[in-house]
Parts: sequence; structure tokens; C-alpha cells
Amino acid sequence: MDQRKLSCLNAMGITVWQSRAAGNSPQQSVEWARTSPRVVEAKPALASSGDDLVSVSDTDLPGLERIVSICVRCGLHQTRTQTVFGVGAPDARLMIIGEAPGADEDRMGEPFVGRAGRLLNVMLGAVGLSRGSVYIANIIKCRPPKNRDPKPDETARCAPYLRRQIELVRPKLILAAGRVAAQNLLATTSAIGRLRGQVHKEPVSGTPVLVTYHPAYLLRSPAEKRKSWEDLKRARGMLEDRP
Repeated sequence: MDQRKLSCLNAMGITVWQSRAAGNSPQQSVEWARTSPRVVEAKPALASSGDDLVSVSDTDLPGLERIVSICVRCGLHQTRTQTVFGVGAPDARLMIIGEAPGADEDRMGEPFVGRAGRLLNVMLGAVGLSRGSVYIANIIKCRPPKNRDPKPDETARCAPYLRRQIELVRPKLILAAGRVAAQNLLATTSAIGRLRGQVHKEPVSGTPVLVTYHPAYLLRSPAEKRKSWEDLKRARGMLEDRP
């Protein structure tokens, strides 16, 4: 493993054990064997009315962002500073979907910023990706008061926006970051620990979905960082296997 990756892993708080077995260099790290993940079909999620879908079905990303910026479909528009649409490469092979904007995101208008965003950047760098090479969005586009979980009616009313983002970006793989993102995207109530380690399918597009922990959770529970490192390695491997 090169020095750049070692530095990234150290920043994540992950200890990399070095193999000194015969035939291996002292600098060669011990990698976990990649297992073949089990594909799990999900029920349709992010349901919305036909009228909602028609209103954004023919928009491009800039047009969709303008629509989102003036959205009043749910009560969250009354307390937001601004909407948080999405950021990154419009043709990214990997799309990262979080749950909802927090205080930093609400202030800056960009998903995954602040401490959680910096950790995400480090995690991406550890597997040879960059923030600019992926596309990052959230299940909903406005910050819930006091960072509470989004309510079902809020996610339903915001669903057409995310659905259209997925259609336009056409990622090869989606990484659902956190319980709220995973459960809403896959229409399930399963715990995140049960959802990790499997390949799911986004119900409408059929895009493969991996589930991992949200960076904000990792800041509170650093012992789980190694599991997220495993998830990111699997994601990188899947991207390399898909043309």
C-alpha cells in the first residue's frame, strides 16, 4: 500500500497491520479477502404521486436544482436557510446518498461538509477516489429542525427530486450512508447492521446499492471506522468490475 493510502487510513483512525511473512515486503499491508456479496431485491421505495414525477421528469440537473431551490412541498421550507441539492460529477460512476442536511450543510448549501464531510473526503481518498469524482446528495434537500430524522411525508414529497438525480447521473453504484438513507432508499425497516455487507438494488433504476455508516456516526463511534473502510473497498472493487 502506498504512503498516501497509509496516511489516509491513519487519519481515519484505522491501524494497518504489516505482514512480515516470507515473500512479503515489510511495507505490504494485509488486506481482507473480498467475498462475493449476496444480491438482495428491495421493494419499491420513495413513492410519490404521478404529478410530482411529471413536474421534474424532463428537467436536467441545473433545471432540477432551480426547482428544488424554491420548493415548498413540505413544511421544512419554513425553517431552512437554503436548500441543499447535490454536488459532484454529473456523470459520476459512484453516487453517495446521505439522509438530510445538518447545520453546516444548511448554511453552506452543500451536502457532507463540516467534520463529517472532511471525514468522507479522507475515506474516499483512502480508496483512490475524490470528492469531485463522485456525486453526493441526500434523501431530502432541507434541514429538519434540530437535525431530527426526516418524517415520512417529508421524504415522500422530496422523493421525485432524488429519483430524478439518480436518473440523470446514472451511477454504476450507489452508496447509502447511514440508517435513514438506507431505509428510505430501500423501503425497509431493517437495521443498518443487517443491511451492510450485501448488494441491494435501487428499486426503480436497478442500480446496485451498498450500505455503510454515515460519517457523522463514525465521528461518534470511531470503532466502526474499520467496517466503513471494508464497505468502501468493496465499493471500489465493484466499480472496477463494472465497465
